[in-house]
Amino acid sequence: MAAVHEHDDTHSIPSLAESYRRMQEIAGDEAPALRASVKAAAVSAVMQGLAFASIFPLITAILANPLDMEQVWLWIGVFAFFSLADWVFRWQAHDFGHSEKMPNLTHELRVKLGLQLRKMPLQTLYKSRTGGMSTVLAGNVDEVITPMGTIAELFVRSMVVPIVVVIATFFISWPLAIAMTLIFPMVIPIYRWRRRAVGKFLRELADAHASTSAEIVEYAQGLPVLRAANATGGKAERLQSALKHLLELQVKKQLKGVFPNFLLWTLIEGGIVIVLALGVYLILGQSLSIAALAALLIMSVRLSESVAILTNLTAPFDLMEAGFEKIEKILAIEPLAEHEPTRTPEHFDIEFKDLTFGYEEGEEPELKNISIKLPERSMTALVGPSGSGKTTLTRMVMRYADPQQGAVAIGGVDVRSIPHDELMQHISVVFQDVYLFDDTIMANIRMGKPDATDQEVEAAASAANCHEFIKRLPEGYQTRVGDIGGTLSGGERQRISIARAILKDAPIVMLDEPTAALDTESELAVQKAIDTLVENRTVIVIAHRLSTIVGADQVLVMDEGRLVQTGKHGQLIDQDGRYQAMWQAQQKVKNWHMIHHEVANA
Repeated sequence: MAAVHEHDDTHSIPSLAESYRRMQEIAGDEAPALRASVKAAAVSAVMQGLAFASIFPLITAILANPLDMEQVWLWIGVFAFFSLADWVFRWQAHDFGHSEKMPNLTHELRVKLGLQLRKMPLQTLYKSRTGGMSTVLAGNVDEVITPMGTIAELFVRSMVVPIVVVIATFFISWPLAIAMTLIFPMVIPIYRWRRRAVGKFLRELADAHASTSAEIVEYAQGLPVLRAANATGGKAERLQSALKHLLELQVKKQLKGVFPNFLLWTLIEGGIVIVLALGVYLILGQSLSIAALAALLIMSVRLSESVAILTNLTAPFDLMEAGFEKIEKILAIEPLAEHEPTRTPEHFDIEFKDLTFGYEEGEEPELKNISIKLPERSMTALVGPSGSGKTTLTRMVMRYADPQQGAVAIGGVDVRSIPHDELMQHISVVFQDVYLFDDTIMANIRMGKPDATDQEVEAAASAANCHEFIKRLPEGYQTRVGDIGGTLSGGERQRISIARAILKDAPIVMLDEPTAALDTESELAVQKAIDTLVENRTVIVIAHRLSTIVGADQVLVMDEGRLVQTGKHGQLIDQDGRYQAMWQAQQKVKNWHMIHHEVANA
């Protein structure tokens, strides 16, 4: 998708040509089938118009005196021929909208969006709310694909049939044809007015649906925490506000469409009355036959049906347009560019070279002039207060985003020159907050190496000190872990994530204080698993408890985005500085806990 198409909904609406081009872009490999369907619909509409045109000579033959049965059967045959041709081409027009092409296209578009999510910068992805993204992947895809063939076919038929009817009317009575030509095109400005009025609110409605979906997902996911904090009501206020806003837009949309609809139907019915009155006048003047007037009334009713269908398509058409815009917005996000020529690192030391990075342009950078080298097969600890830039620094190694200044290199190779999939093959991450998928334990561990055998998965689990508790579960490795791993304890989830990292066997390991939220017993089990994981690897660990990193090869002390101290633990506690202050504060807390425990047991 080349670009995102923005519209000022209060002044303009997408042209039919632009909408048709968008349909073909979304259709992708099925675009030829879509074009063939539209062409068949156009031919079908012409055939239908000619069938209605043959009604005039048919009625004339029936009302002739004397009755000419040869002419009657001739025009019945002509009417039947065009009606049959209409049916045949209409069937062909349904090939796109009522066949396996639609579900295939829906699947392909979701896969395309999924691939785009994999390629888009993580910085951009993290800004999107889960519910809003799921609305695009589920709802907007259906809103765009499901009606696409039907809407295209109906639009073509609704426009072509009136044109054929008006042309045929010229052969019956040119004054009536001119009347139709003058009256019914007046529908066009009202139709466009209706699209401007309704289209704007449908786009707002689509945004409101996405926002409401995001609120619902966030509320459902956080419900256990909200219940524990007795804060379900407060959080529900945001959800209720989103639902109320959605309701207001739905009501407003309905009211906005009432007056344009009233004008359209008044014009359509008034047009038929005018044609009838003009026909009666011409009959009285003996310039038009009763047979011609009867045929014209039938064609006028058919013309009004086409106009009515066309106007009723505005809502689904604009809903589809809103879906187009949201899908295009995602597909238009450019992945981070790879620097040519691409290279593969042969060693796995990490170097930050005068690195400066900020999430938002014009704001204070989160990282400022960081220059440090992390030797291969060494453990580097990142410490500092919350918001000091520790997590951001590790994200730069994974190419979460590109720095505004400087570079990150692995084995002397700029990460921007390493293909993304290859870069991530070299890195394993163990987060403090573990995310497990609602699948079996075997499948969750195997994510580290999709082609691993069951024996390799079990070996990784044993190394991560979780094989024993897995075997005690009712279905062992085939036990499902529930949503976000909710059926397991924090320590069990953490050890499974470490098993996943061990199985991946990446040369670089990043740890985000994986034992911070665990009890003593779980912490010991997880620490044993970590010791296996980090052996002979380049390790970066974000540490909050300094006692856990006393054996690190080097400690980097961060403060307000700057690297303020470097050295080993023993060196840093002997220096006046940020690290010594943090150590002393933690020791005081530790001593307080010890005294409190002794008093409690006295």
